[in-house]
Amino acid sequence: MKRTKICDIFDPALIGSEVCVKGWVRTRRGNKHVGFVALNDGSTIKNIQIVFDMNKFTEDQLRPVTTGSSLCVTGKLVESMGKGQTCEVQAETLEIYGTADPEKYPLQKKGHTLEFLREIAHLRPRTNTFGAVLRVRSTLAYAIHKFFNEKGFFYLNTPLITASDCEGAGAMFQVTTLPLNNLPKTDEGAVDYSQDFFGKMTALTVSGQLEGELGATALGAIYTFGPTFRAENSNTPRHLAEFWMIEPEMAFYDINDNMDLAEEFIKYCIRYALDHCRDDIEFLQQMYDKELIARLEGVINEDFVRLSYSEGIKILEASGKKFQFPVYWGVDLASEHERYLVEEHFKRPVILTDYPSEIKAFYMKQNDDGKTVRAMDVLFPQIGEIIGGSEREADYDKLKKRIEELHIPMKDMWWYLDTRRFGTVPHSGFGLGFERLVLFVTGMSNIRDVIAFPRFPGNAEF
Repeated sequence: MKRTKICDIFDPALIGSEVCVKGWVRTRRGNKHVGFVALNDGSTIKNIQIVFDMNKFTEDQLRPVTTGSSLCVTGKLVESMGKGQTCEVQAETLEIYGTADPEKYPLQKKGHTLEFLREIAHLRPRTNTFGAVLRVRSTLAYAIHKFFNEKGFFYLNTPLITASDCEGAGAMFQVTTLPLNNLPKTDEGAVDYSQDFFGKMTALTVSGQLEGELGATALGAIYTFGPTFRAENSNTPRHLAEFWMIEPEMAFYDINDNMDLAEEFIKYCIRYALDHCRDDIEFLQQMYDKELIARLEGVINEDFVRLSYSEGIKILEASGKKFQFPVYWGVDLASEHERYLVEEHFKRPVILTDYPSEIKAFYMKQNDDGKTVRAMDVLFPQIGEIIGGSEREADYDKLKKRIEELHIPMKDMWWYLDTRRFGTVPHSGFGLGFERLVLFVTGMSNIRDVIAFPRFPGNAEF
């Protein structure tokens, strides 16, 4: 008999029919007359109750049916008289695929801390919480591709191994095949990278943006969606060493077009998750964040505030609030500053623009005041910055001068500058850290809990 996924089993049209369900046991209870098993196959937060009539099954047959074991059950789907479910399966046949020793299986029916579950990341997707988070994550990934496809963007795969540091931060994981216990050296005593695999020093990418700009200045509008890597020693609930980024780049877009797209994009993704993962989000609200759905709907329904960095600084200085990090013009805003503007002052998302050039990357378009650049950061409640972007500097001379001021090696930038030499155009783009979006939509508080196998300082398990 063909298997029915549990997410499909609650269709009223199936009542009275013979069904086959497969999954993992969440709980088992019963007495000498009847046994009840809650079965889940990962397709939904909901379990299906399997009823075993003990006149048809022996205790020996059901003894291996413990929490964590995997089953195949066929039987009749009937309306349930029990509380909490609309239907149940009256079992006719039972096949046990795999057992789970109750003395050793760590996910017994009790509460587990998120910290403990990170230690068993290979099993935590079987819990209600992480099943819900991973389904929401998958749905958001689909929504991202759907949004850009409907907008006529092209999906561009940018390299994971690169010789350029997009952010100019230097916090990169080096990629090498050189023998680390016997590095070849030049006559000057430096490492001789000419003998390395690529013939030069390379690293894992921190962003696909620079290559994305090349795509945009040929195809018009592209987006990237892939893993990125930051070798920052940040042991915080908001940072990962390996995470996923969405980076659209658009020719003929100025900063206002860029802000419009960013707002439309993030609202689309949140709305899509609410429409397609309602059960999971309601569960996460019940368990972790009582205000979750109201906050998500608030973001969808409110126009984002748009104001300059300078105006934001004035608001923060006039707030009378004592911040951990002092506020002054030129400071790189901390999360507490961003969240004050969003959560306390405006009470809705904020897009902050025109940041001081000294705290932003080299590729951002310089304003006429000589002090600021056309940057834009989208600030969200609970999160702080969720999107960072800018109109890009399209003027060859200005961009070249900025690269030289920051001592970025020109040998790594010649190809990037070529787009400003040959048919330069106004263009813009932004980056969204995917895990930050998943964090916001799920209401989880630690970014390590919204990716299946988190990578952070001191941890590369599984």
